[in-house]
Amino acid sequence: MGFIMMLTDVPTIDLTPYRLGTEEGKRAVAEAVGKACTDIGFLVISGHGVPQDLIERTYAVSRRFFALPASEKALLNRPQSDQVRGYSAVGDEGLSYSLGEVAPPDLKESLSIGPLNVPADDPYYHNAEAGPHFAPNLWPESLPELKTVWSEYFAEMERLSCDLMRIFALALDLPENWFDPTGDRHISMFRALHYPNQPDAPLDGQMRAGAHSDYGALTILRQENVPGSLQVCNREGNWVDVPAIPGTFVVNIGDLMMQWTNDKWISTLHRVVNPPRDLADQASRVSLVYFYQPNYDAVVSCLDSCQSPDQPARYPPITSGDHLTAKFVQQTTLGGTKDGAETILGETAA
Repeated sequence: MGFIMMLTDVPTIDLTPYRLGTEEGKRAVAEAVGKACTDIGFLVISGHGVPQDLIERTYAVSRRFFALPASEKALLNRPQSDQVRGYSAVGDEGLSYSLGEVAPPDLKESLSIGPLNVPADDPYYHNAEAGPHFAPNLWPESLPELKTVWSEYFAEMERLSCDLMRIFALALDLPENWFDPTGDRHISMFRALHYPNQPDAPLDGQMRAGAHSDYGALTILRQENVPGSLQVCNREGNWVDVPAIPGTFVVNIGDLMMQWTNDKWISTLHRVVNPPRDLADQASRVSLVYFYQPNYDAVVSCLDSCQSPDQPARYPPITSGDHLTAKFVQQTTLGGTKDGAETILGETAA
């Protein structure tokens, strides 16, 4: 009987061999990524090709936004509860609600945008089925450079998520471009999160972000090496720190990819813990998070390489949009609005 060694921490994988384009390099990266997705659902990637200057500019303008007066940030408040656009203040959200747990709201604030350059005359983007996925983004008038920089960053995340989905395809014994048609009109989201200093001790059970899993296909996170950071729950049930390594991104798969792979790959619980009290006044932290979600009409059906007579398909086919809506309904049914904290469609944090 074969033995598979389960990971107890999060591996770091260099994507350079894949990006160089050799078949040997692509296969080696795909094998390493596939193992990480099977064993823990998280990986740290280097060699991704995203310019460091762009990352630094995105961080800088995001910090400038969060430093604005509360009254200015409030001008971008999300216009409705099912629309993931705009600003959410500290305490507006609680991620543990998605697991049916009652806890104080999370100690974070955020600004979110969705797809850019949405055609005004294409009904695909504006019909009833599209719902709020292509709603207009909200931008701060007092900080016009944020739109410019974030648009650049969003485009780079689109490119990187395409690379990752192609690596995923190879890891799942599919043609490299198999997922391409499912993401040409994706409904992804970019979110900057600010975890402020904590001069006052958190309430019992309160965290920077409560335990949760992500809803979509994959998440790309840029995190800072600051006390009070990301942890992932491994298969042994232990919480493991996710390293903040300079020049890297953290990648994890979401519930949609877990369903696509018939639970071969795992969408893992993760959380953002509070800083130690002796460092809580110097632990302000910003994370840049991109949530890749395929086209709303992309059909997610168990992949042939992930099923067999002994492992039949566990889920009926479902579209990406319906899957996301079902998750949202489940979350709002379980969590609703508690202590003024609203749940949010496809929300996650890191």
